[in-house]
Amino acid sequence: MNMSFNELNLNTNIIEGLKLQGITSPTEVQKLTIPKALENIDIIAESHTGSGKTLAYLCPIFQKINTDKKEMQAIVLAPTHELVMQIDSQIKLLAKNSNMNITSLTIMGESNIEKQIKKLKEVKPHIIVGSAGRVLDLIKKKKITAHTIKTIVMDEADSLLAKNKSTIIKDIIKATMRDRQLMFFSASINPTSLDIAKSLVKDVEIVKSAGTSVLNPNISHMYIACEFRDRFETLRKFLAAENPERAIVFVNNSTELQNINEKLDYHKVKSTGIYGNASKEERQRSIEAFRNGKFNVLVSSDVSARGLDIPEVTHIISMDFPANPDEYLHRAGRTARGTLSGNSVCIGTRRDLEAIKAYQKAFKIKFKEMRLYGGNLIPVK
Repeated sequence: MNMSFNELNLNTNIIEGLKLQGITSPTEVQKLTIPKALENIDIIAESHTGSGKTLAYLCPIFQKINTDKKEMQAIVLAPTHELVMQIDSQIKLLAKNSNMNITSLTIMGESNIEKQIKKLKEVKPHIIVGSAGRVLDLIKKKKITAHTIKTIVMDEADSLLAKNKSTIIKDIIKATMRDRQLMFFSASINPTSLDIAKSLVKDVEIVKSAGTSVLNPNISHMYIACEFRDRFETLRKFLAAENPERAIVFVNNSTELQNINEKLDYHKVKSTGIYGNASKEERQRSIEAFRNGKFNVLVSSDVSARGLDIPEVTHIISMDFPANPDEYLHRAGRTARGTLSGNSVCIGTRRDLEAIKAYQKAFKIKFKEMRLYGGNLIPVK
């Protein structure tokens, strides 16, 4: 029997707002974290991508915000522009659907700081969603009122707590009151990041909601072996055979990324690309066009892997192989959002098989070897 949101002690407004989004039952991570979050307990949560982590922290934040006070009460930190915009979009949607007068504002490092200061005065947001560096800058300038912050969330905590970034996070936390709540959410948290998170919390609840594997079990993993020079042709034939509703092709070399995007365009494949040197506006336009179905293939480096939530993505295609298994996890997790299923496909040479063995060992998953024959994708016997 499914648990209801009523059993998690959420108020009626929020529950009705979730219903308007088609959400009637909590996911596992929501069941495990929402009651504790409502008790103001610090949380470190590890749960596979697409498992509902954003609402796991937003619902308690919404319930605890005092809408009578026009002051900043929560900060949500995220590592990429795309994820910041996505979280803010979810806040605005939930506020509208719940009929709650909760306001939010995005604060990103690439934007004009004077305009942000002006916006903070105009909007007086209850929730700030932003990048850690710029949020800290505005705290130091006393434009973000750290003493009124009741909750700080680190989304994709493993990235935010990486050695070269953790000092900024610590400085933000130190600027706030000692009784504020801290919540860390990620699809994977490495031991170093976990130790840093533990050092920052008081009464903590550690949640791992996906058993021993943090990869969504609804993802099928496969690989296609080919000569290095044949990789693009293999990709083209794969797309023709599978005709995915939406596919993200990951390439970390910027020159190759552009070449692949141009070649796909030449072959009349509706594709768009996110380039490392693109402005945030260009990146956002590409993502929105992909999200809305104008393009059904998005070619990107790992910049879009973390936190990108587009339910229609059916296929993830890796044209290179991350050495760190956690990076593969974040790529693969862009498909099979929520209860949907999806496919993660690696196209590479026989030399790349060592990386696949590492992924299998790390996440206790099995890759199927496939080949293209007669316009179809078939298993290698």
